[in-house]
Amino acid sequence: MRVKTFKGGVHLNYFKEATASKSIEVMPDPEQVILPVSQHLGAPAEVIVAVGDEVKAGQVIAQAKGFVSVPVHASISGKVTAINQMPHPGGKKVTAIVIENDNSGADVFGAKSGLAELTGQQIRELMQAIGLVGMGGAGFPTHVKYQPMEGKRVEAVILNGAECEPYLTCDHRLMVEVPQKVILGLQAMMKAAGAEKAYIGIEVNKPDAIETLTREAASDPRIEVVPLEVKYPQGEEKMLINAITGRVVPSGGLPLDVGVVVNNIATAVALAEGIQEGMPLISRVVTVTGAVKNPRNVRVKLGTSVDKLIDFCGGFTGTPGRIILGGPMTGPAQYRLDIPVIKTTSGVLVQDRGEVKLLEDSPCVRCARCVDVCPYNLMPCFLANAIEAGDLALAEKYGIMDCRECGSCTFVCPARRPIVQDIKAAKAKITAAKNKQKK
Repeated sequence: MRVKTFKGGVHLNYFKEATASKSIEVMPDPEQVILPVSQHLGAPAEVIVAVGDEVKAGQVIAQAKGFVSVPVHASISGKVTAINQMPHPGGKKVTAIVIENDNSGADVFGAKSGLAELTGQQIRELMQAIGLVGMGGAGFPTHVKYQPMEGKRVEAVILNGAECEPYLTCDHRLMVEVPQKVILGLQAMMKAAGAEKAYIGIEVNKPDAIETLTREAASDPRIEVVPLEVKYPQGEEKMLINAITGRVVPSGGLPLDVGVVVNNIATAVALAEGIQEGMPLISRVVTVTGAVKNPRNVRVKLGTSVDKLIDFCGGFTGTPGRIILGGPMTGPAQYRLDIPVIKTTSGVLVQDRGEVKLLEDSPCVRCARCVDVCPYNLMPCFLANAIEAGDLALAEKYGIMDCRECGSCTFVCPARRPIVQDIKAAKAKITAAKNKQKK
């Protein structure tokens, strides 16, 4: 099988065996959900309910605040019992709406429709109406990507089926179990973009997904399933574009600059459900794995607390040392378990205390391994030196803002330098300083 890939990257142990063959299970609705108004990049949604209000599943409880924003919907029916600043998976406290379940199962989903009935503009409007965001981790409002821009034309839509993060298998299972929804969602994205071509990039360690989607897409010659080399970060937006099309997104540019839009498998499925069932984004599939008794792929209502999700999977097998939302390369570690599953929560990874070690770092040995593996053609060692010297202007000169924080540099560093952590902190300082200047 001929496979495609990109320059750089690393080969990891993927640890997907525990859940790769396990079908998606549906977790019963929780007795309470906590729904942050910020589950996406851009402006947080604006609360439009009050404590004491009765709501139904699918009802808008926080409306989009501006174009780069999406609404938040109630994921269960019940009573609003609190609207407070509460812990968020991103680390800060944000406004969140608490709903107590009335166990009625009532919903107010939108109208069902067929793809043929919808125009591109109507699909873009539907994307925002159902609260659709990138579900692979970034959480960028999907409708914004498809907004026509003067002088820009979308030639192709790419679906990311690589799922290159270790442990995660939720997208894999969606491709195998609901391929028709994957294809319908992709066709809707093509119509929204006015694109004539589409690709689904899948790493070759998922042969069942490649076979299933190739068969499902056979009736649409515009769609091509592309086998990809098993390498991290194969699923990163710019790497995926380069591997599949050979195009290079320019420094500081967007995929649209090379005529492409990229979305995640779960996002395509959620769009299909919005079209076919009128259902907004109120649940998602999450891989729960690692040191839990019954690792699973679970469809769970948004707002369900992580501790309840872990309980559904049998609880811990030992003493947890670290809990990560997402994959181990880019997912944030959490300091508490009463945080909610949100639109971008692709996984819950529990690491046993014996797996977690605090490593001592040492000075750079100038081996240039980080340079070899960097998929963005940066020099991470130089960036780290500039950051350590407090010279953020020099770090900008070296292209720090082009770093997508994949962690490949830190993974290969023999000196155990926390390169990606330092880069994240420095980028936050640079962004804060620029925002302050604008004000």
